[in-house]
Amino acid sequence: MTERQQAILAAIIEQYAEIAAPVGSVTLAKLFGVSSATIRSEMAKLEEMGFIEAPHTSAGRIPTDKGYRFYVNGITDAQMTELPSGIDRSARAIEAHVNSHIDTSDRAIRSAVDSLVELTGNFGFASFGTHLYMNGMTQLFSQPEFVEGDHVQAIARLIDNIEPWLHEAAPNHPLNVFIGSENPIGKSSGATLIISKFRSQFSDDSYIGVIGPTRQNYRRTMELVRRTGAMLEEVL
Repeated sequence: MTERQQAILAAIIEQYAEIAAPVGSVTLAKLFGVSSATIRSEMAKLEEMGFIEAPHTSAGRIPTDKGYRFYVNGITDAQMTELPSGIDRSARAIEAHVNSHIDTSDRAIRSAVDSLVELTGNFGFASFGTHLYMNGMTQLFSQPEFVEGDHVQAIARLIDNIEPWLHEAAPNHPLNVFIGSENPIGKSSGATLIISKFRSQFSDDSYIGVIGPTRQNYRRTMELVRRTGAMLEEVL
């Protein structure tokens, strides 16, 4: 993939995350300062490679799971730490909320989940020892992707099985991202799981994370989840 194609793919992913509508060549042409014909040619190549696709009723394009995976794999630690100052304010808000409930570890973890739900608009969860805490069902099902019945059932199945799946899969990195069909459960849910593993007094294998649509501000959400897991490990 050429550098320009990578930039166009990133722009489609980021625009789609913001507007929840297919992204057209006219929008991208204005962004890149080239002709619509040039953009259409590059988009055709991206579609041929399987990174984007055309919804049935639109001339625009949306990312595929393969496109999201390419994009996420290209996000470096440096790129996440170079995010705008708003990410720092959000991370500090989570830390302040957790510290206000630091009297008990389980309350601190629950408050971290609540903060992630509020700041990302996703469904949040934490698994620590024998405890499972979840919040944000309203936010999750307010997303346009999860209005249809099939997706609702698939996402519900994913949530129902999140705890046994965590124990079985045991994601072993400080930050783990499972996109769409990569999910061992809920493959057709159209959901992304972003999970941070941390050590707590309950278990060395404690987890905090979010579930949301594949249409996601990945850099921001990944960094917030990563920082939250690291902060919990530090303060608990």
